Amino acid sequence: MILVGIVEDDNQIRSLLQQYLDRQPGFSCSFVHSSVESFRKALSPENQPDVLLMDIGLPGMSGIDGMKLIKRDYPGIDIIMLTVYNDPDKIFQSLCAGATGYLLKNTPLEEIKEGIELLTRGGSPMSPQIARKVIDFFNTEKKTVSSPLSEKEKEIVIGLVDGLSYKLIADRMSISLETVRFHIKNIYRKLHVHSKAEVISKSLKGEI
Repeated sequence: MILVGIVEDDNQIRSLLQQYLDRQPGFSCSFVHSSVESFRKALSPENQPDVLLMDIGLPGMSGIDGMKLIKRDYPGIDIIMLTVYNDPDKIFQSLCAGATGYLLKNTPLEEIKEGIELLTRGGSPMSPQIARKVIDFFNTEKKTVSSPLSEKEKEIVIGLVDGLSYKLIADRMSISLETVRFHIKNIYRKLHVHSKAEVISKSLKGEI
C-alpha cells in the first residue's frame, strides 16, 4: 500500500486528487492538507505518508521552504512538486530542497499515479517540459565552464589523461622536459591541486 499525502490549497484540485488516488488499487490518500503548517502538525514518526504531492504557491509557508523542514524531520518522505511553475529557478530550488519529482498541474491524473509508482521504484518523475529544462540547464552550465588554463597547459592535461609521462608529453609537444615541469607547476597552482591524479579527475569531470 502506497500512503500518499497532498498539500494543496485549491479545494477542487485537492479533492480531485484525493478521490482519484483513493480509488486506485494499492493507494491510500488520507494525509490531505491545505498548508505546510497544517500538514506538519499532523505528522509523527508513526503517522506519515510515503509520498507527498506538494504545491509551491501556498498560503503561509511556501512549498519549497516547507519541504526543507519536512525533509529535515522526516527524510523518508519522498516529495513530488505538483505545481503550475515551470521556470528554471523554481525547478532547481525545489530539486535542491529535496524534491524527488516535479510534475505540472496539467499532468493527467493517470500520469500522476504512474509518477508516484515510478517514485516508489526508485525513479524521479518529471513532466517532459521540466526534464527538458533540466537538460538545457546542465548543457548550458557545461558550455559556460571557463578554464583557467592556457592552450599549452590544456595539451599537457590531455597528455596526463592519456597516461603519458612528462618525457613523452615533452616529445609529443616538441618542448623540453623542463618546460613541461614548469607548465605542470602552473597547472597545479591554477587548479588548486597537488597531484596528477587530481588534475586527471578534474579533466574527466569536465571542470577544466
